[in-house]
Amino acid sequence: MIPPTAQAQSRHEGIILSLTADLKPVRRLPPPGWRALLWLALVATIAFTLAMVADRTAVVSRLTAAPDIWLSASGSALTMVLAAIAAFQLSLPDRSPLWALLPLPAALLWIGASGAGCLRTWLVPGTHAAVLDDTKDCLVFILALSVPLSALLLGMLRRGYTLRPGLTAAVAGFASAAAAATLLVLFHPYDASATDVVVHVVAVALVIVANRAYGGRLLQAANS
Repeated sequence: MIPPTAQAQSRHEGIILSLTADLKPVRRLPPPGWRALLWLALVATIAFTLAMVADRTAVVSRLTAAPDIWLSASGSALTMVLAAIAAFQLSLPDRSPLWALLPLPAALLWIGASGAGCLRTWLVPGTHAAVLDDTKDCLVFILALSVPLSALLLGMLRRGYTLRPGLTAAVAGFASAAAAATLLVLFHPYDASATDVVVHVVAVALVIVANRAYGGRLLQAANS
């Protein structure tokens, strides 16, 4: 006679086998840092392509002309990197929402240095401040380039299983907008003005809001 304990164990094993019979092995995702690095490598490829048609001598001259210019560019680039890492961290179900705060220090550097550039246009004679038509071009550039960068990043994030699709998509939008703003340096031959900074902030905010609204739905649908 089979002991009751053995019978129960046999039933449990039978249930487990029946539940797992049709399961297929799941390919484990690479670490978030490596996935972020892949997206950043694609951004770098775009940057290299755009640099081929940009006036590289003028770009280097502008970046080295004053500390606020290269600090602003460094801030936007660092924001891009940290926001991308945060987005891939948030795409995993066991990660804290506090990852969304990761790019904020770099964003403060970006905004602060840009604001300092506005002061330089008021204090230093001969600086070429951006006018309204120039800022329109900046707005179009950031929005247009953020669309494919956001689509690519959201497509990569869908492989995870985020419990906060709206927040994850918003941070992804922040990374994409920061990347577009960084690449804008290649074609931004004038000094910042108050209007220019405001337009940049509006453009980044629009990308974040659009990503949260539409990208959040896309990530949520991927979890269904």
